[in-house]
Amino acid sequence: MSTAASAPAAAPASAPSIAAVPAPPARKRPVAPIVAGVVVLGLLLFFGRQWLMARGFVSTDNAQVAGHVIPVLPRISGYVTAVNVRENQQVKAGDVLVQIDERDLRVRLEQAQADLEKELANAGTPGREGQATAEMAAARATLAQARANADRARQDLERFGPLAARGVVSQQQLDAARAASIGAAAQVTAAEDRVVAAGAARTGATAKVASTRAARDQAALQLSYTTLTAPASGVVSKKNVEIGELVQVGQPLLTVVPLDDVWIVANLKETEIRGVSIGAPAEIEVDSYKGVKFRGHVESLSPATGATFSMLPPDNATGNFTKVVQRIPVRIRLDGPMDPAHPLRPGMSAMVRVRVK
Repeated sequence: MSTAASAPAAAPASAPSIAAVPAPPARKRPVAPIVAGVVVLGLLLFFGRQWLMARGFVSTDNAQVAGHVIPVLPRISGYVTAVNVRENQQVKAGDVLVQIDERDLRVRLEQAQADLEKELANAGTPGREGQATAEMAAARATLAQARANADRARQDLERFGPLAARGVVSQQQLDAARAASIGAAAQVTAAEDRVVAAGAARTGATAKVASTRAARDQAALQLSYTTLTAPASGVVSKKNVEIGELVQVGQPLLTVVPLDDVWIVANLKETEIRGVSIGAPAEIEVDSYKGVKFRGHVESLSPATGATFSMLPPDNATGNFTKVVQRIPVRIRLDGPMDPAHPLRPGMSAMVRVRVK
């Protein structure tokens, strides 16, 4: 048997299957143009919004929170006997902060009070005339009597004149009447001088009383300076005093910062200030509280640029001129009460937008 005859017959080739034919590839939508269109649309919206906002607002990040920083300074020298506050403590107006030794000043006050009582006793108190008052009354009485005597002597002289001409009275009597009139007039002058002297004495006594009273009041005022109280409600800061320390007049001991009275100072460019008016609404965002916006309004505008008040203001007449856009401080007052959850402290940086006309 041959090899070829023994080989099995080859299977007939089958017809190609329809499922095996590959499908044509699907057409992909172009992504790049869509993305580009979205980006362009987003940019248009963003810049359009910025343009619309720029037309109605001016903004600056050159702004900060400002407030009162009140120093507490002694008016007298002395040793500190008590310090009743600590750093960052909340105080109310009138609270005693520092006490200075008052013993020497209290002794001076008692001495001044004693001197005043002595002078009042000498000058006279209500219901009791003093020596100066009595002398004044006596001098006025003497003057009244002297004027009465002078009037009588003048009348006698006027009557004796015609009588002496007719020989009714003698020349001796006429001369005596004339001398009496002259003497009475001299007594009036002397009495007037005594009234003036008594008045000067009484004025001197009154001045002495006033002087001793002023010395007493000055001693009491100096004694009151030994107690340093809080000038306003706020928070204590920069405490620099301890018990037993010898303090001098005008030495900074501490400061009180009222946190309920703060405002914003926005330094706007001089090219942006034209449309800003007093009362214009403003929006403030402080760096410490991202996303929290405070409302306010323009309270006032500075009368000069910030550079004008600097230690070395620019002088453009020196020939070394470089033009720089100046900034004008704008004071913005916050609307409504302070937010206790977001307290504002002087010195905080802020971002300010002000609506313009």
